[in-house]
Amino acid sequence: MILLNDILRLPDPKNVKVRFNLSFGTKRPAIDYFTDQTEESKQHMLEGQYWNYSKKSNFSDGNITLGFVSIPQKQDCWLLFHIGKVTKDLNIQDGIGYEFEELDEYKEYIGRLVIRFKNHSQNLIRLGENILSMCEVEEILPSVYSNDYFPGYYNVNVSWLSLKNLITKDSWRSALENQKGVYLLVDSNTGKQYVGSAYGEDMILGRWETYIRTCHGGNKLLKELGTDYIKNNFYFTILETFNKDTDDQIIIDRESHWKDVLFTRKFGYNKN
Repeated sequence: MILLNDILRLPDPKNVKVRFNLSFGTKRPAIDYFTDQTEESKQHMLEGQYWNYSKKSNFSDGNITLGFVSIPQKQDCWLLFHIGKVTKDLNIQDGIGYEFEELDEYKEYIGRLVIRFKNHSQNLIRLGENILSMCEVEEILPSVYSNDYFPGYYNVNVSWLSLKNLITKDSWRSALENQKGVYLLVDSNTGKQYVGSAYGEDMILGRWETYIRTCHGGNKLLKELGTDYIKNNFYFTILETFNKDTDDQIIIDRESHWKDVLFTRKFGYNKN
């Protein structure tokens, strides 16, 4: 068994703090921000790493901080996204509490080092001296982690921001380009839902590409929400798939069925 510090060789575990991030103050899984690979998402992750959420300060001057994000598809597995050193305590609560510098000597492991650790504590910030010996190296990826594999039609559950990246990947395109289907959009802020369908020449791929281009897909109620709202709050999943030779009327009928089952005409974003 290889332990985390067998790889990192941090000289003073007593000066190390490890933050396990499930989210960064939003409803989006933390891993989504990593896979986005945008400067905005990277900045959001670093702000979350050094954010004081309560009256208790999380770090001290000189602390080495390790930042991990949960990998939902792999239970108790965490991806390393940051190693830094606190250079100044700003004495700020409910905000970014510290100045820091990234430690470039560990750069080769960022986005590649995956550990297995079961956090039995409710505290997501742990002392290195207490847990480094419990963090087992699961793997060191050959390249930076990218959640671009297609998980199967009935395991799809991705944010708009993630879909924007994933829909360019070969595994996703090949899975969606020949399938008609009924899909569901979920507003993670309100819980309201929208049932849609893909048939004709579009298939699911073409229909979802429309959402990436326009955000609203032509739906009047979604247009009223605005593009930024949809980008930050909407998730996509698939309810049913049909092969490309299926009669379009079957898909239309199934779409209506799901609207009835989920009451999306009454409580969601469907108007018809």
